[in-house]
Amino acid sequence: MSVMGTSKQAPGGLEVVRRFVNTKDVEAGTDALSSRAGAEAWLSEYGLPGAKGLDRSDLPRLTSMREALRQLLLANNSGEPPPPEALTELNRRSSEAAIGLHFDTDGSDLVTRCDGVDAAVARLLAIAHESMRDKTWQRLKLCPADDCQWAFYDHSRNHSRTWCEMEECGNRAKARAWRERQRASR
Repeated sequence: MSVMGTSKQAPGGLEVVRRFVNTKDVEAGTDALSSRAGAEAWLSEYGLPGAKGLDRSDLPRLTSMREALRQLLLANNSGEPPPPEALTELNRRSSEAAIGLHFDTDGSDLVTRCDGVDAAVARLLAIAHESMRDKTWQRLKLCPADDCQWAFYDHSRNHSRTWCEMEECGNRAKARAWRERQRASR
């Protein structure tokens, strides 16, 4: 699956969360967070703190948070409540990543008050929090196709998009369902 064009990106910082979830590419069988160098490069590319000096214990923390976010995005697509274990994982990561408020003449902003990978986790969680508050979160979804699972932003007017790309995943699912109906009717 290729990275979506600009018109299909999520708004603002939510695009960083979408790309974080997509560090695992099920179709290509790759994972940008599977090595220290890969994780550092990804964090650096997106301007997240903590990109230097990651150790082996940081990788499972990043990937467990990514997988919990993936579960929330799948729930956004299905309309089901998020799995409790995903919420537990995000709450665990949140408790390790100090987030605070910073006030200035323009208002306030959520900021990180920690170092290392926890600072990157805090920033990603702050973006998710802000997006939940401004109601853009529900549009960030995970493609339900087992061979895809790509995070995408639903730009449709009625928020009803199911597949990352109807031409690929949607058509494959419809063709598969048609073949199953044909087989069942025989």
